[in-house]
Amino acid sequence: MSSHPFLPVKSDVIFRLFFADERNEEFLIGFLKSVLRLPEDDYDEISIADPNLLREHAGDKLGIIDVKLYTKSRKVVHIEIQLSVTPETRERMVFYTAKLVTEQMASGDEYDVIRRVISIVITDEDLIRDSRKYHHRFTLYDPETPGNMEGNMEARPTGIELTDIIEINTLELRKLPKGADGTALYDWARFIAAESREELNMIENPQVKKAVVKFLELSADERARDLYERREKDRRDRASEMKWAREKGLQEGLQEGRREGVFDIARSALRMNMPMDDIIKLTGLNREDLDRLRGMN
Repeated sequence: MSSHPFLPVKSDVIFRLFFADERNEEFLIGFLKSVLRLPEDDYDEISIADPNLLREHAGDKLGIIDVKLYTKSRKVVHIEIQLSVTPETRERMVFYTAKLVTEQMASGDEYDVIRRVISIVITDEDLIRDSRKYHHRFTLYDPETPGNMEGNMEARPTGIELTDIIEINTLELRKLPKGADGTALYDWARFIAAESREELNMIENPQVKKAVVKFLELSADERARDLYERREKDRRDRASEMKWAREKGLQEGLQEGRREGVFDIARSALRMNMPMDDIIKLTGLNREDLDRLRGMN
């Protein structure tokens, strides 16, 4: 058994190190094929954007790590690990997908330069709470107008599509059933969700098993472990800063609330013509504070 700590595939930095490595292109394509509905020849040429996104210099902050790639027909595919779900996650998904559309156009370009943008968002918490499915595919369509199925294998019987220019796929790891459902997507999702070598070794899919071997080699790589540890430290630091900011804000809010409460008591006492010395003893305010409050009444 390896003495190295297990590096989870679902860590954004590890996910990118593995799937954005050109030596692992067959695994990236295998994963994409399990999620997407693209023509087979679209996978003949896959190019990764920003291959040097990971920063390795001391003191550098690790930003959001994702995988952006282009298919043979220049479709844009964006894969993001967003393990924690917040109330703004859905809006954020739409915003970044839309941004990948608009950034394709320069001043003076015609709309026909726009290529299809497909997002794959992987979460470790429930995102689509109205469904127990672990994979969803969202596009722009009218749910009240049945689609014309004739000659269109992908048309929906429940709605007609406006355009396929944007597509958002969600993959919720927490919703994976315990038993395999016979799909390649299930096996790749199990690979990503695994939290131990034992879980990885239970996967039977031949291509995914091959990916497991390559991934365990990555887990033993010193650079990968260093990047993972720095990423986790950065995540912990940000969580600690946010916690401190929340607690500080709450404390200041309580203090401000108490101060306003004291002022309310002092105003009432002044209206009742209570002696100044008694109000000072009651509220802890000084004479200057009370004179100012009296002038405001």
